[in-house]
Amino acid sequence: MAESIARPRVLSIVLAGGEGKRLSPLTLDRAKPAVPFGGHYRLIDFPLSNLANGGYHKIVVLTQYKSHSLDLHISRTWRFSPLLGSYVASVPAQMRRGRRWFLGSADALFQNMNILDDEKPEYVFVFGADHIYRIDPRQLLDAHIDSGAGATVCAIRVRKDEADQFGVIQTGVGTRISQFVEKPAPDEVVGLDDNPSEILASMGNYVFTTDALIEALDQYESIEERGFDIGGDLIPMMVDGGSCHVYDFTNNEIPGQSGPHYWRDVGTIDSYYDAHMDLVKDFPAFDLYNDFWPIYTASRTLPPAKLVTSGIHGPCTVHRSLLTSGVVISGGTVVESVLSPGVHVQGGATVENSVLLDDVVVSEGATVRNAVLDKNVVVPPGASIGYDLDAEASYYTVSDNGVVVLPKGATAVGP
Repeated sequence: MAESIARPRVLSIVLAGGEGKRLSPLTLDRAKPAVPFGGHYRLIDFPLSNLANGGYHKIVVLTQYKSHSLDLHISRTWRFSPLLGSYVASVPAQMRRGRRWFLGSADALFQNMNILDDEKPEYVFVFGADHIYRIDPRQLLDAHIDSGAGATVCAIRVRKDEADQFGVIQTGVGTRISQFVEKPAPDEVVGLDDNPSEILASMGNYVFTTDALIEALDQYESIEERGFDIGGDLIPMMVDGGSCHVYDFTNNEIPGQSGPHYWRDVGTIDSYYDAHMDLVKDFPAFDLYNDFWPIYTASRTLPPAKLVTSGIHGPCTVHRSLLTSGVVISGGTVVESVLSPGVHVQGGATVENSVLLDDVVVSEGATVRNAVLDKNVVVPPGASIGYDLDAEASYYTVSDNGVVVLPKGATAVGP
């Protein structure tokens, strides 16, 4: 009989308490990780699917800001068998370290050290909850163990001129991090040896050796004038102690993936919109159809999408679009768009380069382009969205790149 190999004890922590101001109005009444994405997913489904596919089934999700819909989604969707002690549990701020909410990601870990005491893991994953990507966390953990690091930061190559948007990593010997600077000016950083126009940027995903994490959090507590974030405060402190290493995300081999690695922080309206436009290309940069590493979610019970010929407006026209369950297009035109469950596009209406969330109605003869419409938005007959940005900015949200956003339940201005 083959001898069984004991796997390391691992606890996964997903940070899901972000307010997501830059995604407003999509975050007016929901936490950022609960924002729908890609038709019928939520942002939280991507890190949870990566952990589940990797076999890590002890997961706590730290929540805080307007978490009701997020908590409902987790409780309805993310259920593992308890037979082997598996779980996905939402953990709200509990004020265990004083009468305060989480002040940042490092403070969230500090206030939940009791979970480490309860689970006694050897290693701890700490993943963000608002990124679109696939990663095999087993390979990340193996690299961490092999390096002997106290903490490993998962990183991706980005253009040097984007340095002010990320935590930037400089390496010393091997994979050891010699410097970690949060959002520096591009002229303050040095490019990579093999490509001076690129840098290594933190993806906001980490793995810690538990003893090193507890030691760092104890040290963190003793600093009087401390900041409260992992990237801005905790990691630089561990870098100074010489225990921080980097893991290059492009070394991660994802089952079923043949194209280049994909990762997007969808923390702004424009990045959220662009990530959707990535999905509708003929050869999408991010492939939702990888059955070897699926993205899990729970869908509403709805009939299949339906394309209907209108007696007045003729047949439908649909190009390069994602149509989820319950979508009905009746003699309308849909081009390079993502239509979520229950969306109706009525006769003669046109939807171009847009993201329509659940149960949006685009009425007869209406036109929508370059827009994100939240749930239950109604576009009246003959109305237009995305055609006169100067005028529309007075009653809708318009992003820096000209994406028009309507909040949940809004009715668009008529013709």
